Amino acid sequence: MNSRPVPHSIDLSALVRRTVASLYSHLVTRPTGHALRLGIESQISELGRFCVSVLDFTQVVVLDYSCADEAVAKLILRYQREDRPSDAYFVARGLAEQHVEPIEEVLARHDLALVAELEDAGFTLLGNVADSERAVWRLLHEVGAASPQEISRQLDAAQADVDTALAGLARRRALLKRDATYVSLTALLS
Repeated sequence: MNSRPVPHSIDLSALVRRTVASLYSHLVTRPTGHALRLGIESQISELGRFCVSVLDFTQVVVLDYSCADEAVAKLILRYQREDRPSDAYFVARGLAEQHVEPIEEVLARHDLALVAELEDAGFTLLGNVADSERAVWRLLHEVGAASPQEISRQLDAAQADVDTALAGLARRRALLKRDATYVSLTALLS
């Protein structure tokens, strides 16, 4: 995989107004989440095989658990599968306090991880993430890209522990493996 991914921002508020014909920026109910997910998948399919999709929550006022499960968790799950329709990665942007709890809950329930930019705290990693994975992710976020050996050296951590953390994060698509190097999704946005 030598090509650079196409970063693509998806305004969820605008998408829900188009797909559900609602005047409100409320992401509530499972059918709304399902329609939203189908709209996101449609946009990804138009981009081609390799993209980083930025799910923009900035204008979303309300997000409930059932919609988060349909629109976020099931979306990520689909693109983790071996038979995924394209090589898509996801970053959430503009998350406010009212968005974090439902997203964290559905990510934890499905053993998922998601790179997210919180309104007040910058980029972080949400979901079911071990401390070792979080440390590896933070380092990659800071440096952009590194080999497993460089990560191990910089964290002063056992290579086996770093390899396990990298494998878990790559499996959950919270970072990108490119040849012998791992790349932060945030580095791909610039």
